[in-house]
Amino acid sequence: MPQITVDYSAELDDSFDRRGFALALHPLVAETVTTKIAGCKTRFRRIEEFVAGDAATGDAVLNISIALLPGRTEELKAQLTDSVLELLAAHLKPVDVTVHASAETRDLDPSYRKR
Repeated sequence: MPQITVDYSAELDDSFDRRGFALALHPLVAETVTTKIAGCKTRFRRIEEFVAGDAATGDAVLNISIALLPGRTEELKAQLTDSVLELLAAHLKPVDVTVHASAETRDLDPSYRKR
């Protein structure tokens, strides 16, 4: 059930262990929100271009969005978000650009359906 989307800048291709991150992320999510690891799904979307503020070059983005079925407290979602950002550090090698890393945990829309 957890739908996880990771948007990342192309500049991070060689420095971001995406598969390792997902394989470590799924048990973290499952344990934190009491769900099954098999239900966790992560997709990665490569961002070709990113601009932050007035910087001409040298920035990269890495954003993790976790969508869950409703019912978790705001405190639990915040705890998961903090844990995800901590985990990210272990899967991102140092780079020569500024990385704007962020994460959010939110409820899926009531229209969500699964087959």
